[in-house]
Amino acid sequence: MKRLGLALVALALIAGFGWALREQPALVDLAEVTAAPMRVTVREEGMTRVRDVYTVSAPIAGHLTRTVVNEGDVVKANNTVVAAIHPLDPPLIDRRAEAELLASRDAARAGVGVAEVELQRAQSALKLAEDELVRAFKLFGSGFVSESALQKLTNEVDLQKAAVDAAKAVIRLRNAELANAEARLLQPDPSDPTGDSCCVNLLAPIDGTVLAVMARSEQAVAAGAKIAEIGNVHDLEIAVDLLSSDAVRIAPGTKAKISDWGGDHGLRATVRRVDPAAFTKVSALGIEEQRVTVVLDLEDTDVRLGHGYRVFVEMTVWECAQCLQVPIGALFRNGDRWNVFVADGGRARQVEVQVGHMNDDVAEVLTGLKPGASVVVHPSDTLVDGGPVERRQ
Repeated sequence: MKRLGLALVALALIAGFGWALREQPALVDLAEVTAAPMRVTVREEGMTRVRDVYTVSAPIAGHLTRTVVNEGDVVKANNTVVAAIHPLDPPLIDRRAEAELLASRDAARAGVGVAEVELQRAQSALKLAEDELVRAFKLFGSGFVSESALQKLTNEVDLQKAAVDAAKAVIRLRNAELANAEARLLQPDPSDPTGDSCCVNLLAPIDGTVLAVMARSEQAVAAGAKIAEIGNVHDLEIAVDLLSSDAVRIAPGTKAKISDWGGDHGLRATVRRVDPAAFTKVSALGIEEQRVTVVLDLEDTDVRLGHGYRVFVEMTVWECAQCLQVPIGALFRNGDRWNVFVADGGRARQVEVQVGHMNDDVAEVLTGLKPGASVVVHPSDTLVDGGPVERRQ
């Protein structure tokens, strides 16, 4: 009897050691392989913009008055005055330049006086020639003056008339030179810095809204200077810069969803154009990337959207109505093949799978798994084929 009790104690100790030294199952997260709709998308940050932006610029150099419109103002085509351009003020004159201009003005005045004297001389000569011609006509009838002498006096009268006309023209020339010299002496009038007349009124080119005002204050502007931008905020498009490797997967007509724009629902859009040329853009990490601009048309819109708003664009490059899929976190590489751990009867079975399309969450399963199988998500490095597993609660 005593020996039987010792034997039972020994068996209990052995069983306890065996239980303590048994292989512990690994706690894992499991996911089920399912057949469901699947989409592969390209997601990138984009920006809304007015489809056609019109820039109002200065057609000539001049003095721009203060712009009377502000961002957000509604304007009418060929009716609303955006800005006005007056003539530029004459430059200030220093003492040396003023002395030179005064001398030029005095010389012009003297030239006018000389021309008037020449006119008087020419008029006196003309009157003398006309009197001589009258006396010659009287003597020609009596035979005291020959016909050739009469013709000579007639020609002299014509020459003196031409001299009078030339003297008058010289006076007009000298008066114009005097006016030019006096105009060069004009200085800006502090009480009327822009003058009485406006050279150009810049009108709104379209019916729309002022998007930006580049020149708000009164200032001198050069020809071509940008003053304001105008567009129709109800006719928006979206521009997004994609990596060139993603852009080759996008084509005109690709459907897209606009999210994170500030509203509580997504907006539908369609790709209209993929630019044929890429450009280099430096990322936030300092890496040079080749980017391609993709332009989308909005199918749904919202009056709260405006020009230059940030949005996120999710473009569908592939989709299926029903396909077998496995979570991305369950896949791992074994050489150049994809593998998963399948939980079967409390054991982990390593299975090779062939996958197709992948997105950020799931991968399409072509071969290797069946619907309903439980796979280990994010398997640890200690998990081996055939090892015991237990679902983590």
